[in-house]
Amino acid sequence: MNLQQPNANECTQSANRSRSVAPQSGICTRCIDGCRGNCEVFKASFRGRELLYPGLYGTITAGADKEYPIDYSHLNILGYALGAEGLPRGQVGNPDNTFFPMVNTETSYGTKNKVKMRLPIFTGALGSTDVARNNWEHFAAGAAIVGITLVCGENVCGIDPALERNKPGKVTRSPDMERRVEQYRRYYDGYGDLIVQLNVEDTRLGVAEYAVEKLGVECIELKWGQGAKCIGGEIQVNSLDRARQLQERGYLVTPDPSHKDNQAAFRDKALKHFERHSRLGFVDQKSFMDGVAHLRKIGAKRVTLKTGAYPMRELAMAVKWASDAKLDLLTIDGAGGGTGMSPWRMMCEWGIPTFYLQCMTQELCDKLRAKKKFVPDIAFAGGFSTEDHVFKVLAMGSPYTRAVCMGRALMIPGMVGKNIGNWIANNDLPKTVSEYGTTKEEIFIGYESIVDRFGREETDKMPLGAIAMYCFCNKLQTGLQQLMAGARKFSLPSISRSDLIALTEEAAKISGISHVMDAYREEAMEIIGAK
Repeated sequence: MNLQQPNANECTQSANRSRSVAPQSGICTRCIDGCRGNCEVFKASFRGRELLYPGLYGTITAGADKEYPIDYSHLNILGYALGAEGLPRGQVGNPDNTFFPMVNTETSYGTKNKVKMRLPIFTGALGSTDVARNNWEHFAAGAAIVGITLVCGENVCGIDPALERNKPGKVTRSPDMERRVEQYRRYYDGYGDLIVQLNVEDTRLGVAEYAVEKLGVECIELKWGQGAKCIGGEIQVNSLDRARQLQERGYLVTPDPSHKDNQAAFRDKALKHFERHSRLGFVDQKSFMDGVAHLRKIGAKRVTLKTGAYPMRELAMAVKWASDAKLDLLTIDGAGGGTGMSPWRMMCEWGIPTFYLQCMTQELCDKLRAKKKFVPDIAFAGGFSTEDHVFKVLAMGSPYTRAVCMGRALMIPGMVGKNIGNWIANNDLPKTVSEYGTTKEEIFIGYESIVDRFGREETDKMPLGAIAMYCFCNKLQTGLQQLMAGARKFSLPSISRSDLIALTEEAAKISGISHVMDAYREEAMEIIGAK
């Protein structure tokens, strides 16, 4: 089984010269003195720390390619030839009421102030990376017209070049955060929500108070971590002045831009960028509960928590404290995902993979429910991109899991749509696109559907990345409806763990999902008369 080969990867723009590679080290079996490259050891010999990160930063998203022993491909979805659940009263038993477009894909999450979404998906945290900032208008408008939640990630205010602060150092104005909120609200129609994340730096800066009290944001998400890395958020900075500015704001910036040797290396163009890092946070239950109470006191209608691919101890803390605080949503991000900037080897080799993490979460939630304790609504992130992923995650996490968080899969359409717009303007459409037409109306299959909702004048003003997100989510929704109809489940709450089978004994043992040879065995034996 090929789990993940070190020392050469497209993400680090490196490759082995030899066809034969030592599996543990990833080094060519015959490493020659005089080799002209280009493995990671070769490149790191003169570019050093640059080889920690995927490149080129700011123009890519990066996701781990490690193949885990068990993942969601070890599950299959069951279909049935009888019965139907989730249909409106009076419609059961009539085949005319069971066409797959009749499947209801709406979901909701939250306690007192629930959020409705047209699809059980929402975006990953789109924060201070260049990819998130440069494409925000496409992501924001797209999430709003689809009717799903959009997460504004950490450090947005902290890196805003036009940030204004008072003497205690709290944010009084962040034009970039204002822009992000406004661009989502422009097309918001009651489905979905805008969540603003809060990390250690954001707490110090007073981002929650600014977002809630000044901008009217209704949901704040506390962030413990993410699945792609176990250190704080990072970005690259290509300007010495910008690096000094962020250092003065209290961020860790490496290499230290105040050191003369690093300044000289930057002037010599050997050092091409600096990295801005966030602090590691520490959690304890009292501070957590006090923080949640504070957010509610300043006016947050919803408070959520995002945690990373930590071991079962930290997972239990997240589940239990979310229960005690009656949080509106707990998002659990497993290893195997990734969006913006994370150290490449860390992304591949750190943390609990999502499948295992969901199995642990299910056990913990079952124990809470057995004690008649509040179980928070759950969402999972960690490398999801297709409608069958959505079905499997919701089914395996039934009845607690309400949605799937998608990072790269929802970012890509935003970038594709933006680039198609640029290619049209420059008369430079690639054949992969021009085979469908040369105008946006011809290329985007869902364009006229959006015109029907918003009118042609308004639709013509929309970022094309938003139109692309609509098209992509239409594919997800239709595919999910087909899978659900095949399983005879016409609403999301009807999906259950019994709608899945495990294809391997190990997957069955870890997940508690019936093995393919055991699922519905008792019913089968009774029908055949062998019982």
